[in-house]
Amino acid sequence: MDDSGPFASPALPTKIRPLLGQTILVVEDSRYACDAIRLMCLVSGARIRRADCLKSARRHLQIYRPSVLIVDMGLPDGSGADLISELTHAVPRIEVILGLSGDDNAQSLALRAGADGFLTKPLSSVAYFQKTILERLPEDRRPSSIATLRDDIVHPDPLAYHDDMAHIADVLTGPTDQRTLNYATQFLQSVARDADDTTLAEAARELAVSQSTGTPLTAQTARIAGLVQDRLERQEAI
Repeated sequence: MDDSGPFASPALPTKIRPLLGQTILVVEDSRYACDAIRLMCLVSGARIRRADCLKSARRHLQIYRPSVLIVDMGLPDGSGADLISELTHAVPRIEVILGLSGDDNAQSLALRAGADGFLTKPLSSVAYFQKTILERLPEDRRPSSIATLRDDIVHPDPLAYHDDMAHIADVLTGPTDQRTLNYATQFLQSVARDADDTTLAEAARELAVSQSTGTPLTAQTARIAGLVQDRLERQEAI
């Protein structure tokens, strides 16, 4: 099924809802980050679908083709660059493919893989989100003007952050080989920064530094697990 074809939606974009008629597939493992995008799609008029890993994204893409693909660069089962590279050469090609990350080095990786552009986390500005997509869509799929987009700030649901903490708690209670620990560290750095949780973000950053230098990780991993558990208990108490 092609969600981006001319019969996918009779709606035409407007200045108020400039992404009307677009279907966006977001490949993102963080529920908090995805909720921010959901809210942006809601006010912009776009439909959203979500996949939380590469395997799930490929399953979605066997059924339908979105008009816009947004791919997080760090996923639990691999790099978003692999999916971007794969879909850049697919025929027919998705109209807009964007990388997504808060990592300073990820933008060049996404563009080298073939992405049309890049979204930098944390995402909060609706105008930034809309402009990044609209500038890469064909002119006949945009409103007449994108120069004066209304800027709103979105605030994801705190329960989505709780879901992220529950997810990473499950990861940390399982076998923690090097790959699993690398994933948990980058996930926590990203989502804690997005949620402005400076204590957890700094603890995750310190763990990442220790991993890169070969420092023993037992105490720091235990601290991270404790901070995650504290956030789960705090939300349950509320």
